[in-house]
Amino acid sequence: MEALTSSQEAHELDADTILELLANRRRRYLLYALRGREDPIELSTLAETVAGWEHDVPPDEVAKNEYKSVYVSSVQCHVPKLDDAGVVDHDEDNHTVVLADNFDQLEPYLRIVVKDEPENSTLHAALQTESGEGLLGQIRENVARLKQ
Repeated sequence: MEALTSSQEAHELDADTILELLANRRRRYLLYALRGREDPIELSTLAETVAGWEHDVPPDEVAKNEYKSVYVSSVQCHVPKLDDAGVVDHDEDNHTVVLADNFDQLEPYLRIVVKDEPENSTLHAALQTESGEGLLGQIRENVARLKQ
């Protein structure tokens, strides 16, 4: 598989790229945390949220080494990969991230894979309390419509 380049940002994401981006749980968690946000978020805050979900604790209870692991892998691997695909915009000078145009191509698939996330977790609770009925509520509605 060839590496993503910045010239690919404006193009439609192919199936291999979408599957590669969503194959990693930490990348999915980054995307869950960014969903619904219009303003950029600092990578440190994002890493704290993701580390909390990974260890099923509130963000302020995340151990320093757990936070650092998420932060470093996000900065070195996950955010650049999402940025190269045009799914997020990463401002390296301000250390912030915000969703970009290509996220819309990933969102339908993200709605499917969220069903495999742990049900009794801080992540699940956060997804339930999103605006409206939350991502999981929207999935239930879509499934109910398909059954009719």
